[in-house]
Amino acid sequence: MDSSSANQDSTNQPATGSASYKISPNRIRVAVSLFYFGQGIAFASWASRIPDIKHSLNLSDGQLGSILLALPAGQLLTMFFSGRLVTRFGSKRILTITAPLYVLALSNLGLATAPWHLTVFLFLFGVIGNMCNISVNTQGAEAEKLFGRPIMTSFHGAWSIAGFTGALVGLLMMNLHVIPYYHFWFIVVLIWINVFFNHKYLVPGKGAVRERSRKFVMPDSSLLQLGIIGFCSMATEGAMFDWSGVYFKEIVKAPASLVILGYASFMVMMATGRFVGDKIIAKLGRRRTIQFSGLIISSGMFLSVLFPHIITATLGFMLVGIGVASIVPSLYSIAGKHNKVAPGIAITIVSGVSYFGFLLGPPLIGGISQLSSLQYSYGVIGCFGLLISFLVVKIKAID
Repeated sequence: MDSSSANQDSTNQPATGSASYKISPNRIRVAVSLFYFGQGIAFASWASRIPDIKHSLNLSDGQLGSILLALPAGQLLTMFFSGRLVTRFGSKRILTITAPLYVLALSNLGLATAPWHLTVFLFLFGVIGNMCNISVNTQGAEAEKLFGRPIMTSFHGAWSIAGFTGALVGLLMMNLHVIPYYHFWFIVVLIWINVFFNHKYLVPGKGAVRERSRKFVMPDSSLLQLGIIGFCSMATEGAMFDWSGVYFKEIVKAPASLVILGYASFMVMMATGRFVGDKIIAKLGRRRTIQFSGLIISSGMFLSVLFPHIITATLGFMLVGIGVASIVPSLYSIAGKHNKVAPGIAITIVSGVSYFGFLLGPPLIGGISQLSSLQYSYGVIGCFGLLISFLVVKIKAID
């Protein structure tokens, strides 16, 4: 690593036996996992109350769809800025500041009394959420270095579990007729307590003394290649999140009570895959794991497309969940170990390119479905898995 990045977050790995740093790596892992969990439950809490907020503001489907774009707009517009902050001040400091602000931004969503209020609050939620995302994934990459073995997918597993938890809490709050604002403040207090007790156990690191703007203007080509793989994976995730219920209803012809089965099977297997993914990566290596994951995605998609029956489609969606589980966490881990670019910047580049897949995947499904059918559009997404398996062979940065 060159001198410009010598003082960055990635190079200040704490020595667990030093006088100034005697925190157990396992305690660090717990703290970082809880920060991942915090972000996951905050986002899931918002998602669980969208119908209530839509109703309270009397929004049409079209109006809501337009307003929801404010969140990814805030995330995308902050990508470059977030990487610079994490690089300059260190991921621990940025995460300690932005994690409490993220849930505070969540609480603001419950105050919206007009569509423009919700638009502004969602934009801010996206801005701060992106800062949290870059800093927590940088923390995950730094914590992984302390162990000398893959642990990144388990952090993303904590985020997935938080998604389930947030959905259940949201369901409970709705059944108790708790308004979104009070619900969100329950999450605020929960996360603030977590930050208070666990921020000191995050991986320490100094910010960069100076930055070379050249690194931000001309990102390393290998990072862009990793981003393309992430694009394919997150496009698949977006297609499953937004269209799996429609697929089971219109193509699989599942009974109304089982329409959720496709989404649930995907989510359960993705979460499970993230908790066992580290062991698989340790055994097979990241390159082979990502390569096999791409093939599993394609197999699952093509199974559900060629045999659109409830059992085969469910099995197919389960395979897709397993396939996507380890890809994005692995990409962040690889980016965080880049020997020329600071972790915060490297993860920002990969995350930025990848996130476009999450944004464009669902509209792509809709466009192809409009021209042909939803069944064929899922077949196109299945080709993304094959592309992942092909691209991963070409990237030298993957160990």
